[in-house]
Amino acid sequence: MTKLIAILNVIAWSGFWAFGYLALSADASSGQMTIAAILAALGAAIGIWAYFQLVQHSERTGYAKKPNRANRSHLEDDFKGETV
Repeated sequence: MTKLIAILNVIAWSGFWAFGYLALSADASSGQMTIAAILAALGAAIGIWAYFQLVQHSERTGYAKKPNRANRSHLEDDFKGETV
């Protein structure tokens, strides 16, 4: 499944760049620009979704390090009962 998402990621970003270029180079009054802009936005959305799925999978499997998170448990003990 991960390989399928990776392939989808590459295709989506390729569509984003190709249709984005077509949207930028088309005449502003033509319907071609609107369709190309919609397809470019769709490619970007699918590409971002697929990228985040791949990052999540690599963190789950241990291939990538999980992001650093601050341990804030000591704050509960320090400020127990105090109001700000």
